[in-house]
Amino acid sequence: MLSMASKLPLAVREVDAATTQHLITHRRELHASPELSFKEDETAHYIAERLETLGVDRLTRGVGGAGVVAEIHGERPGRSVLVRADMDGLPLTETADVPFRSTHVGVMHACGHDVHMAIALELARWLAERRHELPGMVRFAFQPAEEQAGGAKPMIDAGVLDGIDRVVGLHVWSQLPTGQVAVPRGIVMASADMFTLTIRGRGGHGAQPHLTIDAVVIAAEVVMAVQTLVSRETSPVAPAVITLGSVHGGTAANIVAGEVVIQGTLRTFDAELRALLLARIAQVAEGIAGAMRGSSEFQHDSGTPPVINNPAMAELVREAATSVLGKDAVVPLEPLMVGEDFAYFLKERPGCFFMLGGAPEGPPVVHHTPEFRIDERCLPIGFQVMCAAVLRLLQPD
Repeated sequence: MLSMASKLPLAVREVDAATTQHLITHRRELHASPELSFKEDETAHYIAERLETLGVDRLTRGVGGAGVVAEIHGERPGRSVLVRADMDGLPLTETADVPFRSTHVGVMHACGHDVHMAIALELARWLAERRHELPGMVRFAFQPAEEQAGGAKPMIDAGVLDGIDRVVGLHVWSQLPTGQVAVPRGIVMASADMFTLTIRGRGGHGAQPHLTIDAVVIAAEVVMAVQTLVSRETSPVAPAVITLGSVHGGTAANIVAGEVVIQGTLRTFDAELRALLLARIAQVAEGIAGAMRGSSEFQHDSGTPPVINNPAMAELVREAATSVLGKDAVVPLEPLMVGEDFAYFLKERPGCFFMLGGAPEGPPVVHHTPEFRIDERCLPIGFQVMCAAVLRLLQPD
């Protein structure tokens, strides 16, 4: 029972026109001005300005980089809950023909972080107006650098979880129909590690390959061999994905390259398999390069553990979502191979990360592409569910 929700002046089952317009305005203004990881200064300024107008109880800028933290203290006893929203965009040029298209060339909100921020800002307004009926305290963490898996830990190290009992976050998902939400009771997303392999040989004239050590040929062997780590060294029932998404080397057609840089990612749900495969990627590359008279250097650029919900917290959020949307709208979802550094928050505090359906009409769209878009009708739905979830998580047992 969401007894707290029924006592508030605005029932979370309803979203009025003004709230919907606030959500759309925030989303579109943020969408038009995306910024890359670790460079979210304008975004942080936008968020802080709007939080200041709400009269939040505490506002802190520059937390763990460009992070913005705000608190709203209720006048009734209750728990302390942290709501997280990520801020950064991606290095893509948007192709959508919309009035609020990105004005920053080569940068785009292609993953829905603009949606997350808009919902969190409107939730802050809604709660701030109802302090006298609000139990406990809600802390908002607007986090930088999620796309680089570099923003959560600095915010945690800066103390954003101090005094927090529970955490909650959401992610809009373009492959889940609008009107639905998914609240997994365990694994939500995979671990995500980014790494760089630098293959070194000896460059020279393309007409005299015997006097060189061709880094391109070595890299080609490494690319093929690394793929066998999943097909031949991983159990078929233990999902893992290795993607080598960037290979760069050489300067001209008639010059043997002396160096090739390979960048890739590893994703899995299992912590032991994650550690094993990271080690094996380095070993395989080093062994092949050494056998071909070259060398290989492995660098672990960033990584996050799997996103795993606390079952009890997930059940509370499922109850909250069902109370406002109905049981048919809360659907199952297979664990996703994408990564999310909200995982670090979940490692430190019991909490829940849920998926918000936002599939647009027309052909399917994929996150992290120039064509990415969402159905804005998901905004009030996400707001409803987040309101209900926070109210439920604030209540003392």
